[in-house]
Amino acid sequence: MITAVSIHGKVLTMQVRGARGFTLIEVLVVVVILAILAAIVVPRVIGRTDDAMLAKAKADVQGFTTALNLYKLDNFTYPSTDQGLDALIQKPGGSPQAPNWRNGGYMDRLSKDPWGRDYQYVSPGSHGEFDVYSLGKDGQVGGDGIDADIGNWTE
Repeated sequence: MITAVSIHGKVLTMQVRGARGFTLIEVLVVVVILAILAAIVVPRVIGRTDDAMLAKAKADVQGFTTALNLYKLDNFTYPSTDQGLDALIQKPGGSPQAPNWRNGGYMDRLSKDPWGRDYQYVSPGSHGEFDVYSLGKDGQVGGDGIDADIGNWTE
């Protein structure tokens, strides 16, 4: 097909070819390459899911620990077990009182552990002034590997 175009009185001609698609062979080669890449990459990524969950739980516990220490700096004591981690987002009632509780709280929200359960809090704790921890993947006390408790006393 030939198209004529006029610009400032001059006629230019331009030849336009019809659009050409991919052949079946080209499409199959691309699919095979993607399948080979997926076969190499996917097993490496899938095996790291448990590691990522453990890292998230450790980071969350560290965040709670920091917030609890700030709470103590303001109020001279940690929240009781009954007041729980909720004392970090809303002013607690009961004893011990929080006379200097920071407006806006110490955290924006209480996150769940990577397995969708609440973090546990005990004050005084078995491992220090307080224990904040996740029960791991199995949701039971103790365990090994991914099922182990992840707390402020563990590395």
